[in-house]
Amino acid sequence: MRMSSRLLGDLTPRDFLRRYWQKRPLLIRGAIPECGTIVTKNALAALAARDDVESRIVQRRGARRETRHGPFRRLALVEKNATLLVNGVNLHVAAADRLLQRFNFIPQARLDDVMVSYATPGGGVGPHVDRYDVFLVQGPGRRAWRVENKRFIVEAGDILYLPPGVRHDGVALESCFTYSVGFRAPRGSELGAAFLDWLHERGLPEADYRDARLRPTGRSGEIPASLVAFAVSVLDRVRWTRADVERFLGEYLSEPKAHVVFAPGAKPRALARSMVRLDPKTRLLYRGRRFFINGECFSVRGRVRGLRELADRRVAEGRRLAGVRLHGLISQWAALGYAHLEKA
Repeated sequence: MRMSSRLLGDLTPRDFLRRYWQKRPLLIRGAIPECGTIVTKNALAALAARDDVESRIVQRRGARRETRHGPFRRLALVEKNATLLVNGVNLHVAAADRLLQRFNFIPQARLDDVMVSYATPGGGVGPHVDRYDVFLVQGPGRRAWRVENKRFIVEAGDILYLPPGVRHDGVALESCFTYSVGFRAPRGSELGAAFLDWLHERGLPEADYRDARLRPTGRSGEIPASLVAFAVSVLDRVRWTRADVERFLGEYLSEPKAHVVFAPGAKPRALARSMVRLDPKTRLLYRGRRFFINGECFSVRGRVRGLRELADRRVAEGRRLAGVRLHGLISQWAALGYAHLEKA
């Protein structure tokens, strides 16, 4: 899907990334004039009742806010000062997925999800700071924002971009929807812990400490020098290459979240006469000839242009994939629910 020329106002993606991305906020009036209700209140409530969907309700009571986490089997929002927030709506609602893909001038590895909030008058989550970039797309209804020391009102179709670390607070002036397009920003500590787990699964050095010549000590609380030397020798044998890091990163960034479940696909159509469309829950990334889908890695020989096109655009002509001998792979994805073969 190509990005609307008005999505960033008068800015090109290059100008936006150079001047605003991770630098300063930007308010874009009328960025999506056609923006309407991508999910109804009742449909959002139905998602909030599901076990495989993350949701919460924030209720303001005076100066305090109370948060309850879903699933909500019986949802009844009060008339004022309440907000229902549902994560990953793009995984279940096609219109939300289309909205997410309008921001595909940012690498797919950074795109996260669309969180939808429905707020009654006075509703909001309170002043806060996010660690990630976010585009706040205003749906039906108005919301008042305070970003650092600036105050303004947004209406349907307006977009507010916020880089990490900017304090902001939005309050619904009337019942309204806000669609938050968020981006993944893994922290160094998270990457480090995940990488060590990844290395462990592939065989970290195994060794048992032995001290057959141990002698009595008068300082039993001291860590023996021999034990320190053993640990140093074992850890010094931990090795990895750039290729290892690239493979880990691809698998890590394409791994679905814990609550994501794929539905087995129907009997696939003939690939050459179909359009191949990735399921909204699928993450397909690549680096060179190595591809990553939902936490799994595989390499492709020969031409890879069609498969890269599928990763970039999330839809591709089946004949282009059939031409690089991917019948078995695409059929397997279709059976797992990772992709869908549609009439061309």
